[in-house]
Amino acid sequence: MSNTDVAPSEVARRVEEEETEDLFILDVRNEDDYEEWQIPGSTNIPVYDELLEDDYSTLESHLDELPEGEEIIVVCVAGVTSSRAAEFLRERGFDAKSIDSGMNGWGRVHRQYDLENVDGIVQIVRPGTGCVSYLVHDDNEAVVVDPSQYVDQYLNAADDRGLEIVGVADTHAHADHVSGAGRLASELDVPYYLHGDDAGELDGVTELEDGETIPVGNRELDVIHTPGHTPGSVSFRFDDGLLSGDTLFLRSVGRPDLEDSSEEAVREAAGQLFDSLDTLTDLEDETVVLPGHFSDEEIRPLATELGKLQQETTNELLSYVKDDDEKAFVETIVESLADEPANYNEIKQINWGKEQPGDDAEALELGPNNCAAN
Repeated sequence: MSNTDVAPSEVARRVEEEETEDLFILDVRNEDDYEEWQIPGSTNIPVYDELLEDDYSTLESHLDELPEGEEIIVVCVAGVTSSRAAEFLRERGFDAKSIDSGMNGWGRVHRQYDLENVDGIVQIVRPGTGCVSYLVHDDNEAVVVDPSQYVDQYLNAADDRGLEIVGVADTHAHADHVSGAGRLASELDVPYYLHGDDAGELDGVTELEDGETIPVGNRELDVIHTPGHTPGSVSFRFDDGLLSGDTLFLRSVGRPDLEDSSEEAVREAAGQLFDSLDTLTDLEDETVVLPGHFSDEEIRPLATELGKLQQETTNELLSYVKDDDEKAFVETIVESLADEPANYNEIKQINWGKEQPGDDAEALELGPNNCAAN
């Protein structure tokens, strides 16, 4: 990385910590790409195609829209075109840099949070994709839950805390990102835990069932089978923490159409999801919900007590569960499903063990996750 580039992790830190008073993020990608997926607070001037042809005329015509007294961070797809745009701006007196690896790099950023209200859980968030994973630990042992394909993130997190990873688990077969669970478990020669209904053709899986436990130090992860998003979705209870995977989010619930999108199948899976959420909402109000995804929530760590979540009005689908209105729950889901996650069929094939990840594994999962029901 050159001294005219900035690491995407540093941009993520500054955005999250609201150190953006003197920072202007300029996204030069095409408008459609920007509208689908962008860095929060960025501004789009769509000149990407022109810059590829060494044509800076449109960018030059927008110079009066750029702040002269602020640092300008330029982002494109992979960091090459934005680097040239930043150089063009520097030649005209702007303090401009380029995000290293562009939006590809943004999608690889992971940030760690030690939870204060639940002892023994580290939350690892990917701000560029909305994916959330966990390092659950006790007495120098740890279990990784829902790891991304960037397994070094979890090895380093464990090493930094003096922990030995003794197991790896997925709450379900993911549709939005390539799981690193099998690879990480294989490298460390530890169990890979996954419910049998989501195991597909994977080898060497330790299949989970409802009511079982996963040992970690002197404590355990309690397994709660919560089908609906997928047939084998589970949630994990760890003392006061509930790792709810893609069953329950803070503002929505997991969509039930990524296994079979026919209306009959979606309605059946939505009914299962309703029952699963009914089970989770019977837990104590003090239970801290730790989801597998987020959308635009700014709270970090991403955590809310179950009782508070049920009292709020930001999760309409959960309110139907509270009111025992399964019909309204199912109808709302059927009527409000958004676009599927990008490349989700190919990602599912990889996570089921039916295909091997190729050179495009990183690119497959870039973009918004779209795993929520609405």
